Amino acid sequence: MAYYQPLVQNHPARPRSAHILAGGPLWFTHCLKHSRTAAPEITDADDIPGTTLQSLTAPRGTILGLSMDRPKIMGVLNTTPDSFSDGGMHNTFDAAVHRGQEMHQQGADVIDIGGESTRPGADFVDRIEERNRIEPVVKALSKIAPISIDTRKADVARAALDGGAGMFNDVTALSYDPRSLSLVGTSQPDVCLMHASGDPKTMQDNPRYDNVLLDVYDYLAARVQACVDAGLSKSKITIDPGIGFGKTLEHNMLLIRGLSLFHGLGCPILLGVSRKRFIGTLGQAQDPADRLGGSLAVGLEGLAQGAQILRVHDVFETAQALRLWQAMTDAKTTMGT
Repeated sequence: MAYYQPLVQNHPARPRSAHILAGGPLWFTHCLKHSRTAAPEITDADDIPGTTLQSLTAPRGTILGLSMDRPKIMGVLNTTPDSFSDGGMHNTFDAAVHRGQEMHQQGADVIDIGGESTRPGADFVDRIEERNRIEPVVKALSKIAPISIDTRKADVARAALDGGAGMFNDVTALSYDPRSLSLVGTSQPDVCLMHASGDPKTMQDNPRYDNVLLDVYDYLAARVQACVDAGLSKSKITIDPGIGFGKTLEHNMLLIRGLSLFHGLGCPILLGVSRKRFIGTLGQAQDPADRLGGSLAVGLEGLAQGAQILRVHDVFETAQALRLWQAMTDAKTTMGT
């Protein structure tokens, strides 16, 4: 089996022969052809099989009512006492709602609310405690912004959806709770499927892959199909390669460098790298709060490969960087016109 990674360009001088990436502002004329039996090779985009090329180029549908033709920002709101980056800062109702309102004002298109930490080594939180943490916050903030619920439990997701959330964002790609696929088939929310290897408690204990880029791709393709088989429209699905979830630093870098491959799944791509440990390692920043520069650098690389959603802690700074990136890529000059 061959896998095709578009070599994405963002220069405004776009050749007439270029293919548009996912209906957005970026384009490609060549791709990197991957397989499990040979080294990657550069080929002409016109050599990509028709169905794969269609998946790479077709405009994405709306997610949470938002057009995916330009990048969007998802702000992280942890209502937990033990989040890796801001544990305890927003685990009261007033503090969480205030932070959600602040992120919306700063430019967050979506607020992603979580009541269980999924950092490496995190402890399990029972569904009742998790629901108590997120329900009132979801109900309050859903009045001002689109809400995503970050959970792996169907009961918690159902409560959040009933309270006004529009997306079920599951780090296990709906594989943890056997009721999750039935829930999305019945309720028809937008869904984000993330790849993670193992449980948060143990996922960083020597993770291994045959080929991390292709293994993650195949896993997400299977989970997309599982949702479709359960009755959920593919147009409602976003995918996330799960940077930092059961991956070494090398795995993370390979996934980020190969991110554009995932457009072949035909779904919007969410990239969550904000303040991750590998940024601290490479950027020499032990404290997660000191990883803004590295988070922006990797986020902009994701945008350059066509990621439609950035999941971030630092909303104001990311929104500023996004505005500047768009100003440099949205010029109207086109070669040959």
